[in-house]
Amino acid sequence: MQTHFAPERLADPKLKSLEKVLRSCVHCGFCTATCPTYVVHGDERDSPRGRIYLIKDLLETNRAPTPEDIAPIDHCLSCNSCMTTCPSGVDYRRLVDHAREQIETSQARGPADRFLRGLLGFVLPSPARFRLAIFLASLARPLRPLVAGVPGIGKQMAAMLDLAPRGLKPQVQKPYERRAPAPGASRRRVALLTGCAQDVLAPEINEATARVLNRLGFDVVLPKGEGCCGSLTHHMGREADAKAYMRANVDAWMREIDGAGLEAIVVTASGCGATIKDYAHLLADEPGYADKARRVAAIAKDPTEFLVDLDLEFPTPQKLVVAYHAACTLQHGQKITEAPKRLLQRAGFIVRTPAESHLCCGSAGVYNILQSDTANALKARKLKNLERLKPDVIAAGNIGCLTQIGSGAEAPVVHTLELVDWAMGGPKPAAMG
Repeated sequence: MQTHFAPERLADPKLKSLEKVLRSCVHCGFCTATCPTYVVHGDERDSPRGRIYLIKDLLETNRAPTPEDIAPIDHCLSCNSCMTTCPSGVDYRRLVDHAREQIETSQARGPADRFLRGLLGFVLPSPARFRLAIFLASLARPLRPLVAGVPGIGKQMAAMLDLAPRGLKPQVQKPYERRAPAPGASRRRVALLTGCAQDVLAPEINEATARVLNRLGFDVVLPKGEGCCGSLTHHMGREADAKAYMRANVDAWMREIDGAGLEAIVVTASGCGATIKDYAHLLADEPGYADKARRVAAIAKDPTEFLVDLDLEFPTPQKLVVAYHAACTLQHGQKITEAPKRLLQRAGFIVRTPAESHLCCGSAGVYNILQSDTANALKARKLKNLERLKPDVIAAGNIGCLTQIGSGAEAPVVHTLELVDWAMGGPKPAAMG
């Protein structure tokens, strides 16, 4: 792709790197075939190629974004399916991330939209505030028709009420360290990300993962000071907030790495895992953090990636049909496609993959709140493909997907590690009754 930047503007190293990304695009259009928003809407502006042209114009002219510019960027799920498809290796995520940051700092949004995004960025990364929000949502649910009529953000507020769970799960005090029953002085040690939303919505996922790791002889540490990975705010263009969360996590994990040591940082929410594995890039320009972020990113692991080649024993294999949903952040973001299915098959499950498995379910962080129409269309498409497999259970590796698919699926929806834990002798996943 030909670009037309003023030479003095390319003196900016960041802009120079983005210009290189733009030039790598040959506008072949392969990305349109696998882009969820283009598949649903058929609008070139809602395709990666269309967005690249838009971002190119914004970067070259350095003009302020207009509402017409903002909409196509907001419609992007950041599923990165286009990056898996692209024959030229266009690093599209860098372009759309920069566009979001530019939109956020330009104050081009209306006051209602800014308020809503600020609210989401304030509430969701904090487990305490998120728990309070779920409680308030239970009180507000009977008022949904009134909420839906709030000017500017009614549809999004109603979507929040629809997605909020009907009740809160008990809050359990978690020990700093769970030691494995393995004898001997030489012990293997991993950290487990507690995070934010998943800890409130489905704490059983990390419980199951800790049991699996303990059985294999790993001590499991929950480092003090870690929290939200920064993904939610990063994908809203709120970079200062996102990097503050990232730095706090790097500090927490480095204390463990430089202390008793860590073999891995196990991240059970693939959306968080994809972001943490990108810390080396995201914090490259942060003074004092570039090397530490690189070290952290190097040992961040999805649990299926970490476990697949270990010697697991399955005393209670389960002969059930599992429809495996590949989360975008796992298959496109982390390029992990086979490990989850291999683990489930070793555990005795009959694993089936749905049609259009490359397409997003519509969750995408807060996308199913901010863009609920498109999210619901993608959810309906995903559910139809999953239900064709006639599964006993649906498995996925990301809390957003579990929430999105679980809000409409007939079969129970659980995390892959809950099924692995069950087959290793752990409890049956609560969602399965």
